[in-house]
Amino acid sequence: MQKTSTVDLTNGGVWRTLLKYTLPLFGCAMVQQLYSLVDLLVVGNFSYDGALSVDAIGNATNVINILLAFAIGANGGCSVIIAKHFGAKNNLKVRETANTAVIAFSVMCAVIMTLGLGFAPQLLTALSVHGSYFDMCLEYLYIYTGSLPFIFLYNVGCGVCSALGDSVTPFIFLVISSVLNVVLDLIFVCALHLDVAGAAWATFISQVISGLLTLIVLVRKLKAIRPDTKPKKFDGVILRDLVVTSVPIILQQSFVSVGNFFVMKRINMLGEDATCGFTTAFKLVTMSNSGVINMTNGLANFASQNKAAGKFERIRLGYLAVLCMTMAVTAVFMIMLIAFPEPFTRLFVQSEKLTDAALEYSKQFLVIVSAFLPTVCIKIVSDGAVRGCGGNVGFTVSTFTDLILRVALVYLLTEVGWGFSGVCWAWAIGWSVSMMLAVVFYVRIRCLRGVKIFPRKNLT
Repeated sequence: MQKTSTVDLTNGGVWRTLLKYTLPLFGCAMVQQLYSLVDLLVVGNFSYDGALSVDAIGNATNVINILLAFAIGANGGCSVIIAKHFGAKNNLKVRETANTAVIAFSVMCAVIMTLGLGFAPQLLTALSVHGSYFDMCLEYLYIYTGSLPFIFLYNVGCGVCSALGDSVTPFIFLVISSVLNVVLDLIFVCALHLDVAGAAWATFISQVISGLLTLIVLVRKLKAIRPDTKPKKFDGVILRDLVVTSVPIILQQSFVSVGNFFVMKRINMLGEDATCGFTTAFKLVTMSNSGVINMTNGLANFASQNKAAGKFERIRLGYLAVLCMTMAVTAVFMIMLIAFPEPFTRLFVQSEKLTDAALEYSKQFLVIVSAFLPTVCIKIVSDGAVRGCGGNVGFTVSTFTDLILRVALVYLLTEVGWGFSGVCWAWAIGWSVSMMLAVVFYVRIRCLRGVKIFPRKNLT
């Protein structure tokens, strides 16, 4: 196979290879969270209506996450399929999968963008967004939705790069766009006083830059992979494989987003203080999990390459390696959020704009939910290994169980008198049950049956 700027994950020490491969993915997750966190930080502290602006971005993000579910599915779907062909040393299928993915997901993006722009007001109304910040929320949503083509482009490009073992290039581009996002946030919100709209435009421009940079690198990488015969521009069989792999991820992401949509609807009914407190705390918890999710996507690619190469013991050892790495990261976030919930909350909303009730809601969510971060870490890593080995059913079942339990318990526990604490415990219970299911599905992976769960040596 011709030498390219790619990394073969089927050879070399497992721990060293995964550490080198997943650290940039972790960095990508942290930088991606800066997009939304910086919006909250700048808007919450420098806009005229800090708490209301935070509520507007928080509600708009719930709708945006539903739209982004398809971009994330595109990333995960093409990544696993390309990693499989790359592990099998099949350059022709790598090129054809990339070509098919770009065309198929471009069409999907056009449909999702049209629906998002056309039904934005109805979605916010269904979310029970309060009239005091409805217009701000709608404006943010319109602007962000306009950047979807570049978000799709970035995610597909990242999926291809990651499948080829290159996790550094997407990270570099994301850092560039993130720094630009911070600068533009300060200019648009602090200097020009555009408030929520300014934060949205800053994110829009940053997404455009990262998408275009990714396109340039993607074209170069694909040109460097030269199969013996001319690859097809579009292949129906490959499209079917992409659909089979991507749909469970899209369903998982969209159902989680829809679940959060209904959770947010219930929280909005508890009042603006509850909305503000939850929005801030949920962002922090999401940031804690995002690094684990991205590192686990790396594990899925690692498992897919090694499954294609028939190196099953490397998958077992890779699972343990990523689990140890992610648990270390999770422990740091857990300690920080439990020990300092008030400073982290105040970081995003100025004291004079943050009510005592909103602060207490945020602290309560952070303390209770953060204690269960190790639980969801085990679930996410187990899901990654299962998905990389083609176990889409197990991945889907464990995730939907978590979602259904959380949504149902939010409504049930808040209705029977638990109040906002019911929201917190719904997360804890949902994570715990789904973690047990995810571990069961991991242990029962078909291609790993007979392979030791705890390998004793570092395979090379």
